[in-house]
Amino acid sequence: MKEKTIDYILRATWQAVARMYNEEASKYGATMSIGFALLSIDKENGISSTALGPQMGMEPTSLTRTLKSMEEKGLIVRKKNPVDGRGVIIHLTKLGKEKRELSKTTVLKFNDVIKQRVSQEKLDHFAEVAEIINGLISEKQIYNTEKGKEQETTSSIK
Repeated sequence: MKEKTIDYILRATWQAVARMYNEEASKYGATMSIGFALLSIDKENGISSTALGPQMGMEPTSLTRTLKSMEEKGLIVRKKNPVDGRGVIIHLTKLGKEKRELSKTTVLKFNDVIKQRVSQEKLDHFAEVAEIINGLISEKQIYNTEKGKEQETTSSIK
């Protein structure tokens, strides 16, 4: 059996998680993106639209679609930023706060089930590996094209 590449394992796992969350969210007329946005918006003070995108790791066009859908569903309202009138603060409505709690419960259940089946030591290693991968990517240490030379890799895909 061929060894799976690290990126394959990450991608396949994330796709399975996303599919699971989307299936669960669809029971409530939502999506995983909406659930994640609900959890990312401060339930008391809201969040500026410019801060929400980077916090969620979403591209502006995807975020705009998600926020429009959330507004249409009555989950959020946009208000002028009192500090900077050019900006917008996104606030949760009463319904948005209720759906936020539902999203929180869903995420916590996922975490609980995983924690019941995976030791804390393995979870710590998983988090450590993920941090290393994110660090290598953010520091551009994987595809360093400085001086036209790509960093050599020690393994090859078979």
